[in-house]
Amino acid sequence: MALIKSISGIRGTIGGKPGESLSPIDIVKFSASFGTWLQLRHKKSGLKVIVGRDARKSGSMVNSLVITTLRSLGINVIDLGLATTPTVEIAVTGNKAHGGIIITASHNPAEWNALKLLNEKGEFLSGPDGLKVLEIAGKEDFTFMSNELTGSATFDESWGGKHVDQILGLKLVDIKAIKKADFTVAIDCVNSVGGIILPKLLKALGVNKILELNTTVDGNFPHNPEPIPENLKDISAFVVKTKADIGFVVDPDVDRLAIICEDGSMFGEEYTLVSVSDYVLKNTPGNTVSNLSSTKALKDITSEYGCQHFSASVGEVNVVEEMKKCNAIIGGEGNGGVIYPELHYGRDALVGIALFLSHIAKSGLKCSALRKTYPQYVIAKKKLTLDPGIEFSQITRKVKDHFHNHVTDERDGLWVDNKNGWVQIRKSNTEPIMRIYAEGRTNQEAEELANTVIEIVKKA
Repeated sequence: MALIKSISGIRGTIGGKPGESLSPIDIVKFSASFGTWLQLRHKKSGLKVIVGRDARKSGSMVNSLVITTLRSLGINVIDLGLATTPTVEIAVTGNKAHGGIIITASHNPAEWNALKLLNEKGEFLSGPDGLKVLEIAGKEDFTFMSNELTGSATFDESWGGKHVDQILGLKLVDIKAIKKADFTVAIDCVNSVGGIILPKLLKALGVNKILELNTTVDGNFPHNPEPIPENLKDISAFVVKTKADIGFVVDPDVDRLAIICEDGSMFGEEYTLVSVSDYVLKNTPGNTVSNLSSTKALKDITSEYGCQHFSASVGEVNVVEEMKKCNAIIGGEGNGGVIYPELHYGRDALVGIALFLSHIAKSGLKCSALRKTYPQYVIAKKKLTLDPGIEFSQITRKVKDHFHNHVTDERDGLWVDNKNGWVQIRKSNTEPIMRIYAEGRTNQEAEELANTVIEIVKKA
């Protein structure tokens, strides 16, 4: 059992004892602390909060607890039902709401669930704001209303359609080019909310041949839901078997996008952002942002257009903050997360799909050929379970000492520049592990760099 409290929300396995897993008591406590934080922030009654969830089996139970708790504080709730994370983000601003709660554990396995918290801009909470919510929860410093003052609850499932309409209205989404290309597109939606909205989006974009895999919205994840190569063998084979032009895979809450080429090869989660940024930069030059754990290929592509790339700490809120600071036209994370401010400041697989299809339709290239046009880098991604008895600062000191002649960045764990790439170690915000990412020009180069760090960590 696990329960992880962080500035971005609360995440844990369902069932077990309070304080040790995501129990009903913890759900109520954290929902109440968030609602109380909103009341303190806005200093008025009659607040409005948007709630939406992915298709996990625990979702309806968590949803009921969240909505009842918020109403008990006198907060009015608009329940979107089954909805993607980016849809909830758009609905917050669209309804002029004061905040939002997304009930999803994103890429975590089915036994997990979480509350992801949004401010009035439909964006994840800043560090200080998240800490304040945690402080309120720790003190249980909230007061519930009498039955005459409970907030209202309304159901509105229209926002998926509104989300699609807003994407269709974007200047760089070229529906005519997509229709003309006559793509056959395969999709894997891991039996979550992507199964509702991906077919709707693709049809609206003019894709008539949609081949569906795992689009039953019942929360029965057919494989580990994180869209990384080792979990995508079925869709890869499906694309080849059906002779599809492209395959799209999303995680349970549809904020990450993986692409499969027509030959069954992985386009690469790191290159989702690279390719979409290439298309955006070609049409609207400007700055780009990615986190420190993302490929250098984005920096290379940005430089080719005479523009500037900036880095940020891992985490959507950090990337968004940097994007606003440097007025970036596109940004995101190397896990397949595309943030396109023209639509909203949040990772959105749906806008990623629309922009990618526009890009490849206009290029006239096959998916695998387009991938070969980008600088080649390989990232080795490792993780180690954190020993509670060792300080993370002790680990970073040992690694930094080893790479004493290299440029380093300590905004997020420890990032070390290397000849053909970089290496980074950082504590996960969502799991009790340490991540070790290393990039090189070849798989061997990346693996050797990662293993060097692992050996230093083990000795520590």
